[in-house]
Amino acid sequence: MNASGQQGRRPRADVRRNRAALLETAQRHFLRHGVSTSLEAVAKEAGVGPATLYRHFPTREALLAAVLQTRSEEFVARRAGIDQLGDAAEALERWLRAMEEYLSAFSGLPDPLMAAARAQDPDNPLTIPCDILITATDQYVRAAQRAGHVRPSVRGYDLFLAACSVAWIKGTGTEETSLDRLRTLIASGYRERDTEA
Repeated sequence: MNASGQQGRRPRADVRRNRAALLETAQRHFLRHGVSTSLEAVAKEAGVGPATLYRHFPTREALLAAVLQTRSEEFVARRAGIDQLGDAAEALERWLRAMEEYLSAFSGLPDPLMAAARAQDPDNPLTIPCDILITATDQYVRAAQRAGHVRPSVRGYDLFLAACSVAWIKGTGTEETSLDRLRTLIASGYRERDTEA
């Protein structure tokens, strides 16, 4: 009973404060410098030592996954809106656009996410967010396939990679008109031919 009481105990106030400061500072650094920003600079600006940062977040991936979690509320709300659409093809298109925007939040973000999705390493903290995105994409793909809008051979993983690719290209500063043409090319690859008529 004592042990379980200790396990359920909340972290000390200074520990919670340090974690919050690290997450807030890391988000600023990721926005300003991309996901390859200096973790030592993050720790310094947050007012803690590197050892404290690594105690909370042993790897860059762990820190990135935690920051993404803090930013997921808007994305979850957007998905709830997409789920209300009655048109499976439109729902898939809007989901891909929402995912693309989420994946382009920080410069370089698609790289570690695609690596996590490919490796499926259970020890990589980014594997779970990738699995969630891929599973959701697959659900939208299957609904659009049942409605006859998407080719039977297409899988959620394929369109997750497509969204990552567009997000990566977006991060290079490519103009929106080129991105729109790229999205059209991708859509022409996954849509059933008779839906284009």
